Amino acid sequence: MLPKSDNIAAIATAPGRGGIGIVRISGHNLTKTAISILGSLPAPRIASYSSFIDADGVIIDQGIALFFPAPHSYTGEDVIELQGHGGTAVLQLVLQRCLQLGVRLAQPGEFTQRAFLNDKIDLAQAESVADLIDATTSQAARSAMRSLKGDFSTIVHELVAQLIDLRMLVEAMLDFPEEELDVPDVTRRDNKLASIRSVLENTLNLAQQGSLLREGAHVVLIGQPNVGKSSLLNRLSGEEVALVSDIPGTTRDVIRQSIQLNGVPLHIIDTAGLRESQDAVELMGIERTRSNIQKADVILLMVDAIHGLTDADKNILAELPEQTPRLYVLNKIDLLAEHPCVESTDGEATILLSAKTGAGIDLLKEKLLDLIGWHQESGVFMARERHLRALLQAQNHLNSAMSELDRAEFFAEELRLAQESLNEITGEFGSDDLLGEIFSRFCIGK
Repeated sequence: MLPKSDNIAAIATAPGRGGIGIVRISGHNLTKTAISILGSLPAPRIASYSSFIDADGVIIDQGIALFFPAPHSYTGEDVIELQGHGGTAVLQLVLQRCLQLGVRLAQPGEFTQRAFLNDKIDLAQAESVADLIDATTSQAARSAMRSLKGDFSTIVHELVAQLIDLRMLVEAMLDFPEEELDVPDVTRRDNKLASIRSVLENTLNLAQQGSLLREGAHVVLIGQPNVGKSSLLNRLSGEEVALVSDIPGTTRDVIRQSIQLNGVPLHIIDTAGLRESQDAVELMGIERTRSNIQKADVILLMVDAIHGLTDADKNILAELPEQTPRLYVLNKIDLLAEHPCVESTDGEATILLSAKTGAGIDLLKEKLLDLIGWHQESGVFMARERHLRALLQAQNHLNSAMSELDRAEFFAEELRLAQESLNEITGEFGSDDLLGEIFSRFCIGK
């Protein structure tokens, strides 16, 4: 438990009207606060029907009061929850009563930050609280819950424990440089390193899948005007989100729509058709198209199947960033009596489909998931960009360690750096700036 800090309070439920609203208080010596608002301190962990009273003794609201004494609470401090009616005005009155009693308004994420600082959860678990709240798909919610339960942290702690064990072995070998190394010690060292690298590679793979569930992928539809980009967006989203017309240049601005494929969020971006134009508004849309292309995770180049790949399409291809995965979509096969299919040439895929009839859409969805790197696996946990960076850094240090097997001091140093990278994930050490950045993104009442 850290040194005593001031008491904090916040509305813990979402803004707006609701059947129930909760005001949460956390801190130390909350007895006086409880008596002032409730008339008495509720029995620990027992729901008590109470009246919430203002400074003049007038009842503000009536509801359930819960008291969780430290350290057996979410924050590790004394916690009181006042569960009343979910009206905006009444919740503000209850909160203001708390503030009158010397409790200050909580900062964003401060409840969870205190839970972390009081060793109730580690940093990866703390971040998963926000990820669970923000989850937009059932897959993402389940993955965030795995992280909150500690699945991700457990793997990281096990990796760190194995690294410590390996470092101890290497340090023991360093203590006796004048003696020749025993073959069994060298074999143990190599086996341990191989095992750690294997577990880390699998963990990184699961983390990358979890990152997809959290962030999703941005898919940009590009092509000449009137090739069916808006029709495809409507077909993928299942609703009429974009205007469809035979008149070229109908889409003049970027249209965004989020969809789910196998629980993975995809952010589909329909763009203005790329062509030469004298229309100032259309030119603005084309410029935005080019900007979105640079940020895309996958680019879908749509082509009219009737005309095939034209010189104008080749000019569009020349503008695309080479490192971004792309997929060619030949649309309007219904006008050619063609069957939907996937064709591959030189490692690049082309899908023949009809956005109008829906033929070939399932093939497109499968290929999209393949291009963004999604493959269904059990045990996927939620991961953030900083987690991926830390895992990649640890992997790089272990790879460097492999090249330093003949120089024990350098080998040991790479192992130490790998351990530090992994420790950053769970917050075994880290700067205050990092903690402040993470928790500031939370809800006020969390």
